[in-house]
Amino acid sequence: MDAMKIANSIPMWIACGIPVILVIAQALIFAKKSYSAGKKIGLTEKQMKNAIKSSAITSIGPSIVILVTMISLIVSMGAPVSWMRLSFIGSVNYEAMAAGFGTASVGVQLGADTLTPLALDMAVWTMILGSIGWIIFATISASRMDKVQHKISGGDPAKLMAISSAAIIGAFSSMSSSHLIKLNKNSVACVLGAVFMAILLTISEKKNIKWLKEWNLTISILAAMIITAVI
Repeated sequence: MDAMKIANSIPMWIACGIPVILVIAQALIFAKKSYSAGKKIGLTEKQMKNAIKSSAITSIGPSIVILVTMISLIVSMGAPVSWMRLSFIGSVNYEAMAAGFGTASVGVQLGADTLTPLALDMAVWTMILGSIGWIIFATISASRMDKVQHKISGGDPAKLMAISSAAIIGAFSSMSSSHLIKLNKNSVACVLGAVFMAILLTISEKKNIKWLKEWNLTISILAAMIITAVI
């Protein structure tokens, strides 16, 4: 049987749809509990609605990037698996690399050779098993993070905020540096995104434009993508 027919079959849609539904349910549960916790600590309805709105708007840009890059994975792995994996991980680079390792183990080059049912099976297992370590680590460490944070910061909220900010900057710098050193279109997109973000942040702060503060990330990502694609 053709591997792509299997990859896009109804049973595959059902199998991939179940975990995506669980993720959506989990997100709704977290949102509900966060809303309840906000009320307990004294946040107003307006503050929480503003936070929800800002978070939703900020997520648009990265979501569009994932949606666009998912197309390349659909071509080689089919729509159901691509939809499921990028709903979980959100990194097409990892998924493509893992799928390539899986198919290569049975002598099939992803994107070049005809995909066989065995190669599809190996690709899916590699994609899943290669990322399961993140889930296990998060499950084991989540309940202990409060103690770790307190030990590192010494109970000082300002110090904890500084450490958290430094960690986020370090993570994004690490991801960006791999693109910057290539000196290709990825580098151009990265630089353009940073320039647009700096300009929009400056304007929104000086002019106190509330809606721009919420949309600056999405605008920066889309502007950088479009300009890079054109040139």
